[in-house]
Amino acid sequence: MRAVCLLSGGMDSATLAYLARERGFSILALHFNYGQRTEKKERTCARTIAGLLGAEEFREVDLAYLSAFGASSLTDHALPVDSYRADREDIPNTYVPFRNANLLAIATSYAEARGAEAIFIGVQSQDYSGYPDCRPAFIEAFQRAIETGTRTGTAIRIHTPFIHMSKREILIEGSRMNVPYEHTWSCYQDEDVACGTCGACHFRKEAFSLAGMRDPVPYREET
Repeated sequence: MRAVCLLSGGMDSATLAYLARERGFSILALHFNYGQRTEKKERTCARTIAGLLGAEEFREVDLAYLSAFGASSLTDHALPVDSYRADREDIPNTYVPFRNANLLAIATSYAEARGAEAIFIGVQSQDYSGYPDCRPAFIEAFQRAIETGTRTGTAIRIHTPFIHMSKREILIEGSRMNVPYEHTWSCYQDEDVACGTCGACHFRKEAFSLAGMRDPVPYREET
């Protein structure tokens, strides 16, 4: 069995890839560069994880057009990255418009070309920043698009094992599988020392704290 695993270099996607391997899939690792602030760090982490997993393939795809479109602090460096706020009612500016649809479309092309049965994506709908393309309804709609838009006889299933899990639960699952979190990166803003204040840093730090584990990456506020 083959699975295309979206491997960003973050803790969720690394855990996801290890879980796919545990479930018996040969890993086709797929990484995207779209002008994100931490592109270099994410690429390094994704490559490392793919190597440690013994992935069958590691593919990088350039989505520079997402940076050209802008409207996100991840791709438009003129916009300051929103810090996490518990009382936030709107979607933070770290949202990249319709990004997951772009990623899944390319993953589907890759899976169909390689005869893969599965696409693994680490979306979750609990402790996250409210991105609309992480919701179960979006995944269900995209699954229908795959079934409609691929060749007759193609059977590609989107797997979202974390969609109803908290980051703490994901971390505990990864710890069981000995996921090397020292080779992952979550910060939206910085590549050398994590900022500690963006949404991704907040949820990662909270997960490690609730799980009673030490986060192996450095944070600016701790230096």
